[in-house]
Amino acid sequence: MSDLPLRVGSRRSPMAMEQSRIVGRAITAQTGREVCYVGIESAGDRSRDLLTQIGGTGVFVSSLRASLLAGEIDVAVHSLKDLPTGAAPGIALAAVPVRDDPRDALVTRDGAKLADLPERATIGTGSPRRAAQLLLLRPDVRPVPVRGNAGTRLAKVETGELDAVVLGYAGLGRIGRLDAVTQVFEPDEMLPAAGQGALAVECDEAREGLVALLGCVDDPASRAATTAERSLLGGLLAGCAAPVGAYAAGTEELSLHGVVVAADGGRALRGSASGPLAAAELIGRRVAADLLDRGAARVMAVSAGHLNSGDDEK
Repeated sequence: MSDLPLRVGSRRSPMAMEQSRIVGRAITAQTGREVCYVGIESAGDRSRDLLTQIGGTGVFVSSLRASLLAGEIDVAVHSLKDLPTGAAPGIALAAVPVRDDPRDALVTRDGAKLADLPERATIGTGSPRRAAQLLLLRPDVRPVPVRGNAGTRLAKVETGELDAVVLGYAGLGRIGRLDAVTQVFEPDEMLPAAGQGALAVECDEAREGLVALLGCVDDPASRAATTAERSLLGGLLAGCAAPVGAYAAGTEELSLHGVVVAADGGRALRGSASGPLAAAELIGRRVAADLLDRGAARVMAVSAGHLNSGDDEK
């Protein structure tokens, strides 16, 4: 393998570039291999349209994958929850590093928590999953579709354009803005997105030596947990417009919890299953089948189109 620095690619947003640096530092620490960083603009970054209008979360990964296969970068780093659940021809998911905090966080002015917000408070979120679960907790609030990076969203609260926003706790930590968090939602209040808080490290599967090298930053427990979550999402055939939450955890025995929520917060179907880490994919499919048996497809069908979706990476 060449001794040239590995070219680590990511989206150009401040959060995405910091995520690539987290992975790059880990690679260097584990292998001594130097890295350099390449920012790539995706179709999702160029468009200001809502995510459901431009093809779903895959618009944030397709440009990076194309650069991998063209040999323009060696490694691509994504937010794992941005990856479509289906396999990508020619691409290896070489590593899922140790997962960061998967929970969602509320940001308001003056330290207010969700219970403190006024009636019909406007809460910005690009995620139908977050919006629907907010309505489960507070049916009177008004989720508002919003796009832009985390800094842009935080500014909408600071200027009074919105009463609050919901963002990923891990992402806020990566850009040094945990000071803005006024409430962290526990999974029994708001289940995160499948893969939330985790990073995906991809490369060209034909480069077997590189696949092996990147394995040094893989965390088996994080990979198993996110595999179960993504298997649940795939089993439901759920896309970015479906309010679906999933969270799995465990170092020996894996426990998975999933929820499908009506877009208006009027109905929620919950399911769970557990088993060994090696059975992660089967556990996800088991919960998906249970939810489908109880009417999840009808809930998602009603939800589709009810809420517009923005960039749920933040």
